[in-house]
Amino acid sequence: MTLPLASVSAPELRQILHSAGEFALLDVREQEEFSREHVLLASCAPLSRLELLAGRLVPCRETPVLVMDDGPDDRLGRAERAARALLSLGYTSVRVAEGGLAAWKADGGVTVNGVGALSKGFGEYVECVQETPRMTPEEVRALMDDPATRSIIIDVRPHNEYRRMNIPGSVNLPGCEVTYRLAEVVTDPDIAIVINCAGRTRSIIGTQTLLNAGVPNRVAALKGGTMNWQLAGFALEYGADRPVPASTPEGRRAARERVSRVAAAYRVRFADAAQVARWREESAHRTLYLFDVRLPEEYAAGHLPGARSAQGGQLVQATDEYAAVRNGRYVLVDDDELRAIMTAHWLVQMGLPQVFVLRGGLEAAAPVLAPHGLERGPEPAPDARGAEAGLAPAEVARLRAETPEPLLLNVGASDQHRR
Repeated sequence: MTLPLASVSAPELRQILHSAGEFALLDVREQEEFSREHVLLASCAPLSRLELLAGRLVPCRETPVLVMDDGPDDRLGRAERAARALLSLGYTSVRVAEGGLAAWKADGGVTVNGVGALSKGFGEYVECVQETPRMTPEEVRALMDDPATRSIIIDVRPHNEYRRMNIPGSVNLPGCEVTYRLAEVVTDPDIAIVINCAGRTRSIIGTQTLLNAGVPNRVAALKGGTMNWQLAGFALEYGADRPVPASTPEGRRAARERVSRVAAAYRVRFADAAQVARWREESAHRTLYLFDVRLPEEYAAGHLPGARSAQGGQLVQATDEYAAVRNGRYVLVDDDELRAIMTAHWLVQMGLPQVFVLRGGLEAAAPVLAPHGLERGPEPAPDARGAEAGLAPAEVARLRAETPEPLLLNVGASDQHRR
């Protein structure tokens, strides 16, 4: 006998979204559907991958979880199926949004489009309220060509994105590395700094990060990023192998002076290892996210058990992809607090009420939080599986040579399938 599922009406859902308690709203449609229209505070957790994503997005099984699909027109009944799947995984408080997205809109609820909408909307807010300087591609090109002006272009995207395409001659300082390693690439306050990403949000946040840190240089964001640069008719570089510049003791000292002012100005909070250990003990009843905001290669060299790799800029850029639970605890970890502070000061401004920096950094906390040693290696993909239950490539090739040829189904993301 199938037991009925608990539900939540659109008006009740609105109250929950404005509440101070923990909750997670999971939109269980596919990402393409999600990107066309969704509720702002929802995280995309497609039914097709729900079991793989749920533990990362909602680590505490007691967190109230709300699931949503299209509503009456969703012939697959994905919300109900997702709710039962979550219950089978041990989640104890799961409710289906009555009428789905259709009921939300009928009740006057607002929807947004795109991915990372919350973070992107926050970036637009920052640019408007803090009047973040920006320059058009033509203005940046003129600046670069002016022999009387020294300038540098800093690309704040992750290194894999930078390597894919970048503005020729630019330097890669991903996310919060732009403050942490700035002294390694900008040695004079008279050098003009242009910050770019692929589009807008990370350029805005990177620029304002330097301004918040009190950098004396002229700093501006490239309007529209590399996409706008190319549309303006300027060349891009592909496959650049320039690494992220190594940090130095002198550079870290300069960064510490600036970052300490940011910590005070934005009232960044800290938690020592003993406090985080207590929160770990409570994590079966209250959400705890432990995010390592260093570069992925630093994370792979050694990280705290249970910590997820979320280099600072990406955690701000795509918060909903890392953490679905609102009002949970976020603890940010790095070597010496500096990058964690810069990440935290943005998450605080985004309205997340429980954001903390691990006091003293990784080395100071390791004896308490990693008594058996740090874990090593990259963070495994959520759908990583061994090959023991599958077919080897040679076996697949042999089967494809037979008649009739087998039907091969790729259940991965559509863009990856096309590539």
